[in-house]
Amino acid sequence: RHGEDSTPPSRRRVRGPRRPRAPGKELLTMAAIGSALHASTLRGASAQLKGKKTTRAVKARSRDGSIRAASSEPKIQDVVVAIDPKSLLPQGLYCESNYQTFRRPTRTVTVGDIKLGSEHPIVRQTMTTSDTRDVAATVAEVIKCADAGAEMVRITVQGMQEAKACVEIKKTLLEKGYTTPLIADIHFAPKVAMTVAECFDKIRVNPGNFADGRKKFEDILYETDEEYEAEILEIEKVFTPLVLKCKERGVAMRIGVNHGSLSARTLSRFGDTPAGMVESAFEFARICRKHDYHNFVFSMKASNPLVMVQAYRLLAHEMYKIDWDYPLHLGVTEAGEGEDGRMKSAIGIGALLLDGLGDTIRVSLTEASHLEMEPCTRLRDLGMKACAENVGVEAFEEQGRDFKSFERRPCDLPSQKADDPIDMRNILHRDGSVLSAVTPAALATEDPFYRELGTKLAVGMPLRDIATSDSIFLREIPAPTDEKANRSLRRLQEIGCGVVAPIAALAATPVPNAVALVDAKAAVGDLVMPKGAVRWAVRFDGTETSAEIANALTLEPVMALIECASDTSRLHASRRVFTELAKQGNKTPVIHHMVFPSDAEKDSVVIQSGSQAGGLLCDGLGDGVMIEHPGLGLDYLRRTSFGLLQGSRMRNTKTEYVSCPSCGRTLFDLQEVTAAIAEETGHLPGVAIAIMGCIVNGPGEMADADFGYVGGAPGKIDLYVGKEVVKRGIPNETACEALIQLIKDNDRWVEKEVEEEAVAA
Repeated sequence: RHGEDSTPPSRRRVRGPRRPRAPGKELLTMAAIGSALHASTLRGASAQLKGKKTTRAVKARSRDGSIRAASSEPKIQDVVVAIDPKSLLPQGLYCESNYQTFRRPTRTVTVGDIKLGSEHPIVRQTMTTSDTRDVAATVAEVIKCADAGAEMVRITVQGMQEAKACVEIKKTLLEKGYTTPLIADIHFAPKVAMTVAECFDKIRVNPGNFADGRKKFEDILYETDEEYEAEILEIEKVFTPLVLKCKERGVAMRIGVNHGSLSARTLSRFGDTPAGMVESAFEFARICRKHDYHNFVFSMKASNPLVMVQAYRLLAHEMYKIDWDYPLHLGVTEAGEGEDGRMKSAIGIGALLLDGLGDTIRVSLTEASHLEMEPCTRLRDLGMKACAENVGVEAFEEQGRDFKSFERRPCDLPSQKADDPIDMRNILHRDGSVLSAVTPAALATEDPFYRELGTKLAVGMPLRDIATSDSIFLREIPAPTDEKANRSLRRLQEIGCGVVAPIAALAATPVPNAVALVDAKAAVGDLVMPKGAVRWAVRFDGTETSAEIANALTLEPVMALIECASDTSRLHASRRVFTELAKQGNKTPVIHHMVFPSDAEKDSVVIQSGSQAGGLLCDGLGDGVMIEHPGLGLDYLRRTSFGLLQGSRMRNTKTEYVSCPSCGRTLFDLQEVTAAIAEETGHLPGVAIAIMGCIVNGPGEMADADFGYVGGAPGKIDLYVGKEVVKRGIPNETACEALIQLIKDNDRWVEKEVEEEAVAA
């Protein structure tokens, strides 16, 4: 390898259908070509947005510049011509295997006394929320986090006063016997980074703003290649001293890109795309590599789990092509609080861990920092277990999934037949369906059951609401003599709620207008639909043969459930099922049915369902979910299911909050304010509100939000519509009311309904 350090990379294993590299070809181009080797791959998304500018960008990056690894290396365009793409890894690869979990081989990065990389356990970390200048408070918080399991702790360092405090923080911790590596979080302040590198173990730099001391967040149009390259040279001038300092002192670094804070130069060529995120990181990495500094990791954070997953996959894909092996720090930024924050993190982080990506993780919650460690540990354990056991299925050639662009798999929703006694068109929802497993005992409670199912009540009659379960699933049918339970079934069907039950149960106790569920392996011969049933549904367990899947689909089912056995990897088995559906051009809606044991805790349900099903929904594979747990209430499981769909950017049933996890820069009590805003605005589905402690990363951090509530100065709040500030300097005491008025002024407000006040959707 050119310019590598002495750390030996892991031996790369060739698995499955991967093409071998051409023998004897040494990839001398790793640093030189960056992400430009197959430029069309990286720039596909932005080409449509930027047109001619994108063409100029390719030309600009096709010339040798001072930040390349060595002037003696061939020019990028010469390299692309000289290397046969077939000698590289196959197009589309971003992990070791698409059908089995293998840890992506990486080099080892040293952070204090902690080792990061594929040869070591996944490392857990968090970030303090105290004022860094308060040495005692910060030391106490670091100790609390370390005692809770944090193996590294990040601290915000926004100025020289904080940098000086860091010296005392590190010294005090060592005196107390805590060697926990400390990470400095740096924005806009290269000089501060140089100072804190003298005492901390790792420096996090944000390529989007590291060299932007102006903090103006301007949109800049780069008319010429010379203008574009001039800023790259300026970045190298500002960044190189820190690289040399870290190399000299053995300090690690994270090149941490945020989707919402890409530089104006990057936005001008790529837009706010995953491709832009990868290129932003690679620009800084090339400077590191030029100076033979390799003790760094990458991160690609976003508040949108789909963007986050796509960016990390694209980053890994590009590193595979040029044979870089730097570790990955995983995280969903501004995930929020409570179950929603955990669900978003599980979807993003869990999906990547199950593909073998990720070497250190942070779960960013709007909660006390030490509370992040519990979900962080669950995710760490999930990833380590999957890699240790190499969970998966037999090798297969995957079809129907493109990790570089999101496209939901097309499906055919239920249609109405002329002789249908009831309306069957609403038993599934076009934006994603929620099925709820219920019991005869629950049905018999009537009004309490209707409320738990998410319906509104009018004179004792259930009515569909925005978060009502679309269908119910019965393992056991109510007895014909159970008047109340059967009345509940009739009333649900009258409002378009489907009733799904196993074929054997329906044969024993018929239910009018039901959907009969049959196991795919049992769908043989001339199956007779049970009396009263009007549609078929099939259930896959992920172990079916191609012939068994094809045979089951001849029933023309209205839906397919994937209920994997406990010892089967849902992610990989489901990918194979979806591949078989794609081969046949089948558009049957697919529901991910997850069954948990009675002793599974709530957090385990969230982490497992988010990781397993969320990892598929991020690829557009799936049309709904059903979470079954005998020990948890129907209302909780329904809300968790809708949270999974919303976190996967499918179906919005409540207000979306993008709230930062707080740090020493925060200008108000984030937890208190977030709770107050949620109390007043939680009934606005389709509305996204960003609650940010400061604007350090720029208004782009609110890219997914309709409205922003941002700390502008101590005691003062700025309000945004999209990325544009519309009101400044509002006192904290009246800012929540001002936000509500702003939502009303933009015609996004609705009053709470009486029933909604009494029963949370």
